[in-house]
Amino acid sequence: MKVGIVGAGLVGSTAAYALVMRGVGREVVLVDKNEARAAAEADDLRHAVPFAHHLDVTAGRYVDLAGCRVVVLCAGVGQKPGETRPDLLRRNAAVFREVVPAVLEYAPDAVLLVATNPVDVMTHLAVRAAAPVGVPARRVFGSGTTLDTARFRSLLGRHCEVDPHHVHGYVVGEHGDSEVLTWSLVTVGGVPLEAFARLRGLDLSDPVRRSIDERVRRAADTIIGGKGATYYGIGSALARVVDAVLHDQRSILTVCAPTEDVYGVKDVTVALPRLVGAAGVMETFPLPLSEAEQEQLRASAAVIRQALDELGDAA
Repeated sequence: MKVGIVGAGLVGSTAAYALVMRGVGREVVLVDKNEARAAAEADDLRHAVPFAHHLDVTAGRYVDLAGCRVVVLCAGVGQKPGETRPDLLRRNAAVFREVVPAVLEYAPDAVLLVATNPVDVMTHLAVRAAAPVGVPARRVFGSGTTLDTARFRSLLGRHCEVDPHHVHGYVVGEHGDSEVLTWSLVTVGGVPLEAFARLRGLDLSDPVRRSIDERVRRAADTIIGGKGATYYGIGSALARVVDAVLHDQRSILTVCAPTEDVYGVKDVTVALPRLVGAAGVMETFPLPLSEAEQEQLRASAAVIRQALDELGDAA
């Protein structure tokens, strides 16, 4: 089972490392415009293989993506000083107009997993770029709020003194400041959160919730402020999604994909709980949100829609 990663920077290389540590797939190919960087990362990763799982890690070009079941897109450009968000998005749109057809020329049957930020907008653009060569929208999706959901569950698990694997709750909408933490739906070991808190004598007052909400929403800013970038969390999230596709696990993950209507916001790409397997996104599940959460999700979708509108023809 072969996986391609386009963009061998911090996120792409850490995703490859997570694949090696988890033993996901059999072969990983790193492709980067900076071929020396990709080759160096592949060498370094191969040296980790004896301590983990046997994966063949190589560097290559687009042609070497032939046979990939999944290709993770981490390529993109950084923001220049004084550059506006629409201008940055236009430059990344130009990158994707080049990258997506190049990937699909050699891996026409691959599922494309977008990690480039802003991931909701870039996924929307990737779907558009893949459509002319006949790739169905279900085979192109983004990491969305997979990492944000993990952050939410991690912080709640720590507060409740419970393994976060037993905490179930979603973060939906934009992967960004407007994301929505679905407090009304959280369960711990199958028990609604408020009931669990009463049982255990836990404080779930508004200040506690606001603190957790802020720490989830601002996690990236805090990490970037301390060390310049985030990559361990998203690298692990990408490996988890790749695993779901390669093994047709039918996992429910908060990935982002095109959605016809989000509470009145039309044709927008947002993260929602979706069934993910070998065919890509197989189903989307509507959530029984509270009225306040519905309005928050509508507002979050509107933020993404505005960014797409600012792009104009580039979108």
